Amino acid sequence: MEPTELLIAFEEAASPTPIRPEYIEGTAIVPQPPSDNHSDTAFRAAVTLHLAGFELAGAGMGFRAAHQNGNTMALLVPDFYVLRREPTDLDESYRRTHKGWYPIDMIALVGEVTSTNHETDTGPKLRAYAAAGVPVYALINRNAATAHCFTDPTLPGDDPTKAYYGNESKVHLGEPLTLPSPYPALSTSPHP
Repeated sequence: MEPTELLIAFEEAASPTPIRPEYIEGTAIVPQPPSDNHSDTAFRAAVTLHLAGFELAGAGMGFRAAHQNGNTMALLVPDFYVLRREPTDLDESYRRTHKGWYPIDMIALVGEVTSTNHETDTGPKLRAYAAAGVPVYALINRNAATAHCFTDPTLPGDDPTKAYYGNESKVHLGEPLTLPSPYPALSTSPHP
């Protein structure tokens, strides 16, 4: 079964609870509904980026990364992101063809906030974003009480599970997470 069809089946089976499953490294992942703290952290990051002038900051859209042969490598729903461009007619056509998934090359910055399955954000998602060439990956790791900014995506060879980011900066939660220019620093303080 094609990964997009598999995830559509998960979405339909979960009704009426809204979920958006993901596909990473050959595995369908059905996330738990996010907690208030998770949602608030992701929302505040998207708002910070938007208020800093990045009008294409947002959350909620799904993105498809493809292997060089065109097969689906990953289907990802980031917690927050900044797009490189408004979706074009070509992007909308791609989304219709791939049943709701935009091309991942639209993303300039992506961010995740860990939840109960923090291993997904710190492993498979990190590798998938790097393999797709997403330039900046911001990670709020609530499990480890740290925040990370990854840059310089590298894909050695054809195996996306070997992808990594060449540069990483790290702070403790509560300290601002510096992002590369022109992005603002993100607050990592827990909400009151």
